[in-house]
Amino acid sequence: MAKRVSHRDSMCGVARPLDAIGDWWSLLIVRDAFDGLRRFGEFQKSLGLAKNILSARLRNLLAHGIMETVPAADGSPYQEYVLTEKGRGLFRLLVALRQWGEDFFFEPDEAHVLLVDRKSGLPVRRLELRAQDGRVVGAEDTMVRLPSA
Repeated sequence: MAKRVSHRDSMCGVARPLDAIGDWWSLLIVRDAFDGLRRFGEFQKSLGLAKNILSARLRNLLAHGIMETVPAADGSPYQEYVLTEKGRGLFRLLVALRQWGEDFFFEPDEAHVLLVDRKSGLPVRRLELRAQDGRVVGAEDTMVRLPSA
C-alpha cells in the first residue's frame, strides 16, 4: 500500500484539509457529532467501527482542531468529544455532500433521511454558490487563480 502524502504545504484549499478529513470515517464522525453524539461508545455504536480505527480518527480530528474533549456533561469521569468552531465550519461541506449524495446515489422514489429546519420541520433549501454580484454560479463560471508572485 502506498504511503499517504501530506498536503499541508499545498496552496490548494481542497487538498490541504484532506490531511484532517480525507477519509470517510472522519467525515462520518463529524456528521454524527452534528447529530449530537459525544462519547466514544456512541460513535462506535453508530459507525460499527473497530476501536483502534475510531481512536486513530478521533486523535486526528483532535490534532487538527476539529474536535476537542470536554468533561462529560453528566459529571461522570468520562470525556466527551465536541466540535470546535473549525469543526462546526464543516457543516456546509456535509450539507453539500448530503445533497450531492441525494441527487446521485438514490433512486427517485427511494427513501432516505432528510435534513430539515428544526423550527419549521421543512427540508432545508439547496446550497447555492453566488458571485460577488449575487449571480448563481457553477463550475463553468469559475476558475482557480494562482497567488501573485
